[in-house]
Parts: sequence; structure tokens; C-alpha cells
Amino acid sequence: MEASRRMFLTTVGVGATQLALGASQQKEQRKRRPNVIVMLTDDQGSVDVGCYGAKDLRTPYTDALAARGVRFTQFYVASTVCSPSRGALLTGRYPQRNGLTGNASGTVGLPTDEIIMPQLFKEAGYRTAAFGKWHLGMLPEMSPIKRGFDEYFGHKQGCIDNYSHFFYWSGPNRHDLWRNDEMVREDGKFFPDLMTREALRFLDEAKDDPFFLYLPYNLPHYPMQAKQEYDELYEGELEQPRKRYAAFVSNLDAQIGRVMDKVDALGLREDTIILFFSDNGHSLEERAFWGGGSAGPYRGNKFNFFEGGVRMPCIVSWPGVIPENEVRHQTTTAMDWLPTIAGLCGLELPDRTLDGHDIMDIIEGENAGSPHETVHWKLREQWAVLKGDWKLVRNAPATPLENEVVPGEELWLSNLADDPGETRNLAGEHPQIVAELTAEHEKWLADTART
Repeated sequence: MEASRRMFLTTVGVGATQLALGASQQKEQRKRRPNVIVMLTDDQGSVDVGCYGAKDLRTPYTDALAARGVRFTQFYVASTVCSPSRGALLTGRYPQRNGLTGNASGTVGLPTDEIIMPQLFKEAGYRTAAFGKWHLGMLPEMSPIKRGFDEYFGHKQGCIDNYSHFFYWSGPNRHDLWRNDEMVREDGKFFPDLMTREALRFLDEAKDDPFFLYLPYNLPHYPMQAKQEYDELYEGELEQPRKRYAAFVSNLDAQIGRVMDKVDALGLREDTIILFFSDNGHSLEERAFWGGGSAGPYRGNKFNFFEGGVRMPCIVSWPGVIPENEVRHQTTTAMDWLPTIAGLCGLELPDRTLDGHDIMDIIEGENAGSPHETVHWKLREQWAVLKGDWKLVRNAPATPLENEVVPGEELWLSNLADDPGETRNLAGEHPQIVAELTAEHEKWLADTART
């Protein structure tokens, strides 16, 4: 497998070598570069896919993606809320290093001096597009069109009503549907359908060129507005709020299926890397009807750093190049995808510190070690650090646990090998480990401080 990868990268060439080629040779070479589709879901629970053990959900297309790729079981996102999680994916850097540590709003967004994934693809001659939820900044200079995407269609804030396309969270009411940098109106049309419509059009138009397609879905994030046919899938089977959430997950899966079917119809499947994962854990907010999602055996959810808030489903597929229908248990992160995909596509990495690592050795072999000695998180006063099997959460909020609600704790120490559900607090028994992990975190804060 490694030999074939080296041969592939030799064929496509990188950097200055490509620039030295003649125009016709460059065109031929671009045809041999893989396309990339990144499917990012919104507030989807840690186990809320059939292939992750959700026996009460229907997700045939996502399951089929896993059957033709590699599924990760200890994959972590960089934050437990939307914007910093997305920013870390696109920069390959911790939120503390890239400057977006909380949700984007007003004038707050991903700093414009950060280099993000679409810029690397565009510089390498790829066509680039984003359709869906942006949530990385509303200022004109933070627009997707200013950040490396050739075209954009979607909403720029955190959530919208799927039919009126008005911002859903707080007042004053404002319309939030954009094509590039122009506000557009498609009143009464279901936003996920519009998003997929744009994706299918782009695939038709870009099929002869290498492309990078970013699909940040707004499902299953509230408002829960699944189409009637998906509500009916679970009629008489599930109780609320699980039924409402399940319908939205299946509606999401169908949108993913439409994109995958188009890739297949165009004969591009073996030329296309497809990446799928959720940006953070399921929501227990009032707007989400106090729940519906599931973290399975894990404790936690959106807004906290227990496993259910940051340990997410993740699948990567590239038939004929990477293994199919295999599972990896090593610790990996969303930040790893920028250097990994760059390596697969022959892109030149940005000249700055990256926190992600190329994980192709993990993808290719289940016995490879994780490149992460530690993984860190921070959101306001809450933080966490994982080192080996030991995980420390500081200022943890109260969370549901085995039909109870555990009060918030200043320090919660778990050993994930023995207790993946973080049900027992070992902080009092192992003060030396608490001190070690606290020191690791303080060192990380100093290292990632943005100057």
C-alpha cells in the first residue's frame, strides 16, 4: 500500500515540479489527482450511525460509505461547539492557535491570516466549492469566497429555519441565505435540498477537473424539520425526542446518499476521497427538545469535554487506494485531516505550525501507533487533556449519566481503558496524575497562545 501511495504521489507531482511542466502535461496530471469531498455533520451524536451501533436508526448511505472505507472509533474533534471545531478542521490547528476559540458571531470569526484547506487546493489548480453552513465569520473579509472557495451557497450563521432561511437562534430576525456574497431568497424550499442541488450541479460541472467540495451540513442540528417521509420511517417505533432526531438523521443520510450516487454515476468513485464526521456531540438544548441524540456508552454531549461531546463518528473512503470495511481504534483528531489529505493530493503544506499529523500509516494498518501523545481542549473556563488512557476534565458541568444527573465537578479524572464512559472520578486516588496532566495543559496553553 505504501509503495502504491509513493507511486501515486510521484505521478501527480507537487509544488515547484508541477509549475515547471508544460500546460498540456499539467492538464493531464491534474486529471490523475484525487477529488476530495468533506461531509461535515452538525450535532450528530457519537454513535448515531448504524455502523457505530445505532440499531434504531436507518443510515444506509453512511453505512455504505464505511463499508468502502475506514471507520475510526477514537476520533476527536477540537471543540465541543460548532465554529472552533470547523476552524480546526480547515486549518489543521487547535482553536487556541488559530484564534477562533468560540462560536463565530458579530465581528468574531476565523482570523483572515489563517491559511485554510480550500486555499491549498486552489493554489494546486483544484476547483473549490462550499455549500451549507459556514459559521466561521460574517464580516465580508471572512466570507468563503475570500478564503479559497470559487463558489459558495448556504447560510453564514449558526442555524437557520430550513424553509424561511431566517437565523433561528436569537433576534433580531434576519434572513441568512447567500450565493457567494449576495443574499438570495428561495422562500419555502427545504435548505438541505437546496444544498444538495448545488452539490450535484457542481459535480456535473467539475467532473473533468480535480475538485475540493466542502459540504458542511446543518443536520441534525435544530430546528428539527425532517421531511414527512422520514418522520414516517419511525412511526410507532420510537418515542420523542428520539423519533424527531432520528428522522432528521435519516433525512441527512438521504442527502449524503444523493451526493454519493452522483459521484458513482459520474464514474468518479475511485478518483474521490470522501471524508465524513460530526463537528461535536448531540445537543440537549431546549431548541433540540432537550435531546434525542445519543453518545451510547460515553458520557457527555455538546458543550462539555466528556467523550460524548468530542468523540465523534468519522469515516474516510477512497476505494482502490485505502482499505475497505476496516476499523481503526487509535487516537486521531479532526486536525489530522489537513496534512493527511494534503499528502494524498500532493498539496504543499502551509509554512506554519500544524497540530494535526499525517495519519496514512494508521489508515493503511491497524497496528500503527497514534501520533498524539496528548490531546487538549478548552472552551471558556472548561478544559480537558487526554494522555494515553488518562483523561482529566476541569470545571466539568453537570451531565446525564446512567439515568441520573451527575453534578458538576472541578476535577474529573478517568482512565478510558477501564472506564470509557467516565463514570468514576479517580482524581482523589491519583493526585500525581492530576498534577501531571494539569502541568501538561498549562504548557500547551503557553505553546498555542496566539500572538
